[in-house]
Amino acid sequence: MITDVKTTLPRGLGNKDIPALRARYGSNVFTKKKRYGLLIMLRHILAEPMFILLLFATGIYFLLGATAEATMMLAAITMIAGISLYEEARSENALKALRQYSTPLTTVIRDGREATIPSAELVPGDIILLHEGDMVPADATVVSANDLTANESIITGEAYPVTKNNTDAPLLFQGATIHSGACMAKITATGDETTLGKLGKHITDPVTEQTLLQKQTKVFVRQLATFGILGCIAIFTVNFIQTRDWASSLILGLTLAMAAIPEEIPVSFSSFMALGAYHMSRMGIIPRQPQIVENLGAANIICFDKTGTLTENRMKVVTLYDARADKVYDMSGLPPGLDSRLLFIAALASERQPFDHMEKAIMEAFDNNNAASRELPTLVHEYALEGTPPMMTHVYHWEDTTLAAGKGAIERIMRVCHTDPLTADRISRLAEEMGKQGHRVLGVASATGNDHDMPSSQDAWNWELEGLVAFYDPPRLSAREVIAKIRDAGIRPMLLTGDHAATAAYIASQTGILFGHPVSGEDVMKMTPADLRLTVRQESLFVRMFPEAKRKVIEALKAGGGIVAMTGDGVNDGPAIKAANIGIAMGKKGTEIARQAADLIITDDNLAMIPTAIEQGRKIYSNLKKAIRYIISIHIPIILIAVSPLLLQWKYVNIFSPIHVIFLELIMGPTCSLFYQQEPVESNIMSLPPRKVTTRLFTTQEMIISIIQGLVISSSILLLYAIYMRDHDIAYTRTMVFITLIVSNIFLTFTNRSFTATLRETFRYRNSLTPYILIISVAFLIAIEAIPGIRNIFALSVLSVKDMLICLLTAGCAVAWFEVYKKLRARH
Repeated sequence: MITDVKTTLPRGLGNKDIPALRARYGSNVFTKKKRYGLLIMLRHILAEPMFILLLFATGIYFLLGATAEATMMLAAITMIAGISLYEEARSENALKALRQYSTPLTTVIRDGREATIPSAELVPGDIILLHEGDMVPADATVVSANDLTANESIITGEAYPVTKNNTDAPLLFQGATIHSGACMAKITATGDETTLGKLGKHITDPVTEQTLLQKQTKVFVRQLATFGILGCIAIFTVNFIQTRDWASSLILGLTLAMAAIPEEIPVSFSSFMALGAYHMSRMGIIPRQPQIVENLGAANIICFDKTGTLTENRMKVVTLYDARADKVYDMSGLPPGLDSRLLFIAALASERQPFDHMEKAIMEAFDNNNAASRELPTLVHEYALEGTPPMMTHVYHWEDTTLAAGKGAIERIMRVCHTDPLTADRISRLAEEMGKQGHRVLGVASATGNDHDMPSSQDAWNWELEGLVAFYDPPRLSAREVIAKIRDAGIRPMLLTGDHAATAAYIASQTGILFGHPVSGEDVMKMTPADLRLTVRQESLFVRMFPEAKRKVIEALKAGGGIVAMTGDGVNDGPAIKAANIGIAMGKKGTEIARQAADLIITDDNLAMIPTAIEQGRKIYSNLKKAIRYIISIHIPIILIAVSPLLLQWKYVNIFSPIHVIFLELIMGPTCSLFYQQEPVESNIMSLPPRKVTTRLFTTQEMIISIIQGLVISSSILLLYAIYMRDHDIAYTRTMVFITLIVSNIFLTFTNRSFTATLRETFRYRNSLTPYILIISVAFLIAIEAIPGIRNIFALSVLSVKDMLICLLTAGCAVAWFEVYKKLRARH
């Protein structure tokens, strides 16, 4: 016999007892090897190729007796290390906050009251309540249960759920999931003392694999670093052969290597992703891994579950069809005090303490419309929800006999009742009419028998049709607008639901999902992979879907080149959510298993957050690409100015030293990591089609434009270089080149805020760092010209007003062409 999960709540532990228990047992978390965050960050920084080059260059300066230069290099190293530590700390803090946002919660009974607490705060002796879809947060024993099965595959490897109760199978293991039913359980072990903890398995931290973008940036950085190292060797060799001066040759080679290595890119990537994910979590959109924002910008298909996602999940019984009386009743017009046998049988087929929204609606309708004197009988056996389409059965002692009450999909109920074809056709048409009004319809049946000869299968009872129960779960008010936004963004919406075709078609039409012919889950399972790939390209409405069928549709969409998001909130959505490129779970009403399978959690179940999440993902990806393209464009002139004079055998072959390059790195790092990170969403970002996922980081056109930007700046500065070295000394020539490059960098920073909007438009963008970038840049230009100590460190001269204006004009022209290009392109 199975008892109710809760008739009256036990007292549970007292809140006053918790501190002592926490001190004794610790937190309900797995002990990890202690990590010293600051030391790890420093180790990462010290291992960077750029940092090694800086230290090497500083050592050479000390060997040469150039104390001022060496001191300057040490100061620069300290500043770079400080900036890197700051960025690492910001990213780490964002990740910590993100983990706190996505911490699993558990319903616990303390001092006789229910409370929801983080699972990490559980202690042995706590009484917890678990429902279908919840993850077991610690080892426990069942106190009472209803229809309880658990999936313990994480412990046993067995994929099928096992029955649990408070007698012969009371043990629940941490990491298992409640497959069906509900229970009250008492915690017996937490943290490392659980069975899972002793096995050394961790369940709370998602597995982080390198994403495509991470791999692309890593390859890109490695290629440039390789070029820098090889270039360093080549420049050193050529210069040494010509001059026999190993020190200046090595300095020149190091300058090129430092100019070529774009160490800002990895820092920018981790910073953009971590902080972007954190800001999204503050909006109520929690990415369980920061890298998921990469896929958000590329999503081109979104598959919706119906109940609780497109609908409000507020089930209400609206219509009854009594098969015995052959009458249809509108619940709003039921005769007062009607003692409905149909509702009675439907209530018997439901849990006493329901957790399913349809069962809650049945029990509410039963309580409101049946005679108060009718009591529910004693439960003696139950058959779990199973089969395709599904059905469930409860068996009771009732008036000297055994009564079986079953409910499930109409097709299954009519099949087990052996309904004759004419009646089956008439009832199917009636159910379809209900479905066309957006109603979800369940069949209800009863049977009598002998509890001493209980059938092994629920289908084997001698069933008699009792009738149909129709529910209405209204579409969310925002659903149609959300679907329209998704479609405008070039993303195809689809509906995957376990509902009847007519019901699903009604919801699809009400929310704006375009569809042709509904495809059933059984049809999906019969199709070959090729046929299924063709079907999912053509159809957008899939009905009577069960977990494996949903997963197969997701896999077929991905196989056809789709970047697929799947939304859902139930146990049955878990496999599909996990299979999707982007799994989205509703965090408020959704099950824990759906949340754990998801990549994104919408905390308040607000459907409008889905296009917002896509917009934020596109924004973060777009701004990251702006930062990387800026790095490419500005590195080209630094490299060419370092190497061209030597290759062309100019008068001054070593115009830049590591000090100049490291200063430019100090400017570029914060610009791409901080400034571009703060950029707002561009107005047209949600009217653009999703980006295509390719093996290349940039399209050919994007790369060409960034390279041209770098080459035009390089050509302009090298032209000044060539002109001024004829009649001026190296210090004056260096000053012209250095200041023009700095001003070009400022202009490039602002023109690359958008690759479509002009400066006139982008200056309206709200970025809190804009005035600081301008003020600091102008202040430095004044400082290197007006303060002799700084000017001497950089080996510069004081420019005339005329030459300063030439620097400004050259830099402006070197960048302004792109503004003209954007304007001309916009006209066409």
